[in-house]
Amino acid sequence: PFTFVHGDLTDRAALDDLFGEVQFDQVIHLAARAGVRPSLAEPALYQRVNVEGTVNVLEAARLTGIKKLIIASSSSVYGVNSKLPFSETDPIFHPISPYAASKLACEALGHVYQHVYGMDVAMLRFFTVYGPRQRPDLAIYKFAKLITAGKPIPVFGDGSTQRDYTFVADIIDGIMACTTRKLGYEVFNLGESQTVRLDYLIELLEKALGQKAVIDRQPLQPGDVPITYADISKAQRMLGYAPRVKIEQGIPRFVEWFRRAHGV
Repeated sequence: PFTFVHGDLTDRAALDDLFGEVQFDQVIHLAARAGVRPSLAEPALYQRVNVEGTVNVLEAARLTGIKKLIIASSSSVYGVNSKLPFSETDPIFHPISPYAASKLACEALGHVYQHVYGMDVAMLRFFTVYGPRQRPDLAIYKFAKLITAGKPIPVFGDGSTQRDYTFVADIIDGIMACTTRKLGYEVFNLGESQTVRLDYLIELLEKALGQKAVIDRQPLQPGDVPITYADISKAQRMLGYAPRVKIEQGIPRFVEWFRRAHGV
């Protein structure tokens, strides 16, 4: 059975109550303030929800004897990484947004709880997750909405920025693989392991929607990285992770859901 409890991670007492009521086997912690650009406007809020919220989850787990946690990190921790593709062994001390800094802190906390309290902690660096029920503030959803409304889409830069887009079903496979393995403390990239240029992404959306996009060119945004690209060899080796959905199949699948959800 599934139970939805409406609450706030920064409300320590509410978390303690929940963990006191239900005997959890393990915790998959995916809740956070997400997004690079909004974090530039509210840095303190991002640290409070993401860092303090994660400590509260870790503490609630520790106090109730839960030994296994899977925690969402982000490809943004790599910052402007000159080495491609991004590997879990790369140095990551140059985050360029408050969001990235908050996720870096969460990884450090996960390491501490494994080291000091013997917890089993997997940190998953997600690479631009997309698909049905996607966050409405992300490019694919936002673009689809504007294109269908005949409104201009804001394109930051010349369209050459690249992202490693990962279909949500592949991400779920990676998360579920962690639930059945004893890992100690491990960090995994969960990406598609291929990069997609922004202008190509827009082309795929136009094709799937059957409409041309009106482009509104904007300067590149501070905090945005030029490219994300996952080395997934560690996840393949240790988790049997094997992403199956290429962007050419994923975008039409997203659009199909988008049409249903919006009655387009």
